[in-house]
Amino acid sequence: MNVFGKIVDIRKARWANRQESWGLVPTMGFLHEGHLSLVRRAKAENDRVAVSIFVNPTQFNESSDLDAYPRDLQRDLAMLKAEGVDLVWTPTIEDAYPTGYQTNVTVTDITTKLEGASRPGHFQGVTTVVAKLFNVFQPDRAYFGQKDAQQVAVIQQMVRDLNFNLNIVVCPIERDEHGLALSSRNSRLSEDGRKRALCLSQALRSAVAAYNDGEKNCTTLKLMMTAHINNVAGSKIDYISIADRMSLDEIEIIENGALLSMAVFIDDIRLIDNMIIE
Repeated sequence: MNVFGKIVDIRKARWANRQESWGLVPTMGFLHEGHLSLVRRAKAENDRVAVSIFVNPTQFNESSDLDAYPRDLQRDLAMLKAEGVDLVWTPTIEDAYPTGYQTNVTVTDITTKLEGASRPGHFQGVTTVVAKLFNVFQPDRAYFGQKDAQQVAVIQQMVRDLNFNLNIVVCPIERDEHGLALSSRNSRLSEDGRKRALCLSQALRSAVAAYNDGEKNCTTLKLMMTAHINNVAGSKIDYISIADRMSLDEIEIIENGALLSMAVFIDDIRLIDNMIIE
């Protein structure tokens, strides 16, 4: 497994054999089974697999949140080596954003809702760094998890709009045995906090079950999810949404599927989760 910080080394390794297909898994490190599931999917569909590990400062709204983000590079590299990854980019901030950097990639409209409304500027940081990753690696396919549903939609929009020559592969959410969506932020939860954090997936499941029983009114479904979260000590709702899967506009009645999503603080740790109604 080759591990490089410099772009010139990444490009040299990536283009050593132009006949091989490459899959890219972008990460911010502190890897878990969710990341590894993306790696395995990439390995199954490509000749070679590359991973980036970079805690991107431009997508954090609070410096305290950036500082608190968990990091363990040596652990991450050992996990990736065990999975048979071919190439890993571990840039410094200076490698990613050299002195004098002044260019950003902005996707409008769908970035103003949900996460975008709660975290102004977040998606500009995401789209800029992902565009850079696509340019550095030039992969055939890039792999993202459904847990960051809005991020996936934003990146798909960017790829369409800017004619990136790659396919975006969206993989299912990985959950622990109790249903908690895997996230690097989960490491900051106490044992009791992890139990209470199950309220996110439980609320989503209750709404999906109600829909399957015939309830299509989004106000009613949102009230159900809100009540479930509010019954959990130490919880604070940021948003609960039922939206069109493409535009992310809120809908009133579910007629052609929907994205159910939420952001909830558990003991001041912000968690997100979502489920799709086809």
